[in-house]
Amino acid sequence: MLPPGVPASKTAQKSAPLKETAEDQAAPQPRFEKAPAKSPAQKALEKLGLRRDIDLALHLPLRYEDETRIVRLSEAQNGDVVQIEGQVIHSEITLSPRRQLRVTVDDGSDTCVLRFLHFYPSHQKALSVGAQVRVRGEIRGGFAGREMVHPSFKAAGGALPGALTPIYPTVAGLPQAYLRKAVLGGLSRADLSETIPSQFLTKNMAESLWSLREALQFLHHPTPAVALDTLEDRSHPAWQRLKAEELLAQQLSQLQARRVRAAMRAPPLAGLAMRGTQCTLQEQLLERLPFRLTAAQQRVCAEIETDLQKSIPMHRLLQGDVGAGKTVVAALAAARCMDAGWQCALMAPTEILAEQHFRKLISWLEPLGITTAWLTGSQKAKERREMLALIESGEAGLVIGTHAVIQDKVKFKNLALAIIDEQHRFGVAQRLALRSKMTDDGHEPHLLMMTATPIPRTLAMSYYADLDVSTLDELPPGRTPIVTKVVGEARRDEVIERIRGQIAEGRQIYWVCPLIEESESIDLVNATQTHEALSAALPGVMVGLLHSRMPVAEKKVVMSLFADGLMAVLVSTTVIEVGVDIPNASLMVIEHAERFGLSQLHQLRGRVGRGAAASACVLLYSTGEAPRLGETARARLKAMVETNDGFEIARRDLEIRGPGEFLGARQSGAPLLRFADLATDAVLLAWARELAPVLLTQHAELAHRHVLRWLGGKAEYLKA
Repeated sequence: MLPPGVPASKTAQKSAPLKETAEDQAAPQPRFEKAPAKSPAQKALEKLGLRRDIDLALHLPLRYEDETRIVRLSEAQNGDVVQIEGQVIHSEITLSPRRQLRVTVDDGSDTCVLRFLHFYPSHQKALSVGAQVRVRGEIRGGFAGREMVHPSFKAAGGALPGALTPIYPTVAGLPQAYLRKAVLGGLSRADLSETIPSQFLTKNMAESLWSLREALQFLHHPTPAVALDTLEDRSHPAWQRLKAEELLAQQLSQLQARRVRAAMRAPPLAGLAMRGTQCTLQEQLLERLPFRLTAAQQRVCAEIETDLQKSIPMHRLLQGDVGAGKTVVAALAAARCMDAGWQCALMAPTEILAEQHFRKLISWLEPLGITTAWLTGSQKAKERREMLALIESGEAGLVIGTHAVIQDKVKFKNLALAIIDEQHRFGVAQRLALRSKMTDDGHEPHLLMMTATPIPRTLAMSYYADLDVSTLDELPPGRTPIVTKVVGEARRDEVIERIRGQIAEGRQIYWVCPLIEESESIDLVNATQTHEALSAALPGVMVGLLHSRMPVAEKKVVMSLFADGLMAVLVSTTVIEVGVDIPNASLMVIEHAERFGLSQLHQLRGRVGRGAAASACVLLYSTGEAPRLGETARARLKAMVETNDGFEIARRDLEIRGPGEFLGARQSGAPLLRFADLATDAVLLAWARELAPVLLTQHAELAHRHVLRWLGGKAEYLKA
């Protein structure tokens, strides 16, 4: 089942774990003695996450140095990193142009100057005239001939190593020599017995097969004959074996999480509660909507409907591009829940987004007799007490708010559906806390998570393998394409003139800035200055300012003025990134666009183009005397100009940032892939997805050991 080129085991080798002796077990244990203090190196190892022997064994080199051979200076080319051996024929400290140690070495074929800008007396002693030394560094051409700057060196002589020297990822206080010794010890002690039965490794395999131990030993100490490019691009069979094992561990952990949830129970939301022959809430809501659902919305609603009728908790991710209509899908799911006599909670990451949901849902549901509660951290105590009472009594069928929804004082009468918008903005603990709000012991609510950042297929197969994914891949009719232009800041006056034209036509404009106030370290135009400049440039026009540090009441006033069309221009930070829906807004200007991520740029652009008017997005970038745009920034801006498709944007964003940054892994809690690359290892991922259920069913103990080896305690995060 393993694809071609991925090595398997010749023999299952197992190293004996460390055991306690009888003397150890019998030794008296002091009751109140403090644990011995950890050395700085031990603390540094823990900082790297290297606590177990297997962690050390899986801590692989960043690169390698070739210390296996001596090169004659006469044969070395400028730019080569080489190891030479010779005699010190001159050594002095010079003061011009700055203090440095200059040492000349002669290897019999040529001479080379070693320059040290930072050095100690021990350097002078080891590199005194007459010393025989072995030196490794990059050969450069200098004014005084060939030279090496800050090379590594040691006394000449001794056998040359038979393998490349590994250079490991490290932190301050953890020298390579100590780390190499620790890794070697962990590799010798770790249990590397095979957890993948050989029959799953030998199908369609090449003749040369590697065990896990052989692969690790090779990657820590590869022979000099290996092609370095196969190590650097991780295409070597040893790397393929490691990546296959890592992907399998991830798939197993995701599948285990899915099976754990399948054993839980949630209330089936199939029947109607005391409504007799009346139309269901869903039917009444659909009749009141001023638009028809798209085919994609109808399909996704049917998928959610099927889940909610089951006693197994729904765990579904609803993804859709900006403006695809996720809110109405959530409203229909909430209507199904309340129709069955249960409560529903909707949690959003910001108060602005939560209030947008509240206003829209209350306009749809209040006429149908639904009581909606509102919870945020900025509420007055009296209002909060009233809301808490409505929730605990069950009178509030729908609860909308920020993270305030999951605070201890919030008691639901019978929560059955939890909806989390922009789920990647919440931490693992916060998502788990909302799910734990169901008071019925042994049950948990159905969970619907929503995101406006479409997930590329390979990412969904990997990091969301434990979820059911619904996709809104169709925009509602009437949406006009947004034209995106990249403009240098030198043309700011032209942009302001464009704003005047839009205002004359009765349109509204967003102007987004990356900072709230001046920063000494980053030369960016801030929102306050921009607000003042635009107010001066547009006399008689109401220009508003919105940022996260404003009082909540002031934010509400600003947003109300803009939503009601009284404010023509809104200068804002990224607090309007998601959720804000002003159909009359037709122009988005993003200041210092090169500073924003691609997904964030796409989200901001999605605030316009929500009405029938032609809309545009202007990406202002810094110019100055020298171009400031790097390759990554250019790639982001180019993608924005070339496509409005959120799925294509997501694919390019994944290429630019990698899965860790794309997911916001620190917030999601999902353990990242260290070795596999979703862009190039799709074949291995497919193999792991196919094998995981077989291994979990037929070899449960091996599957458990495999996950524990690779993920340790991190697998718990996947349950959220």
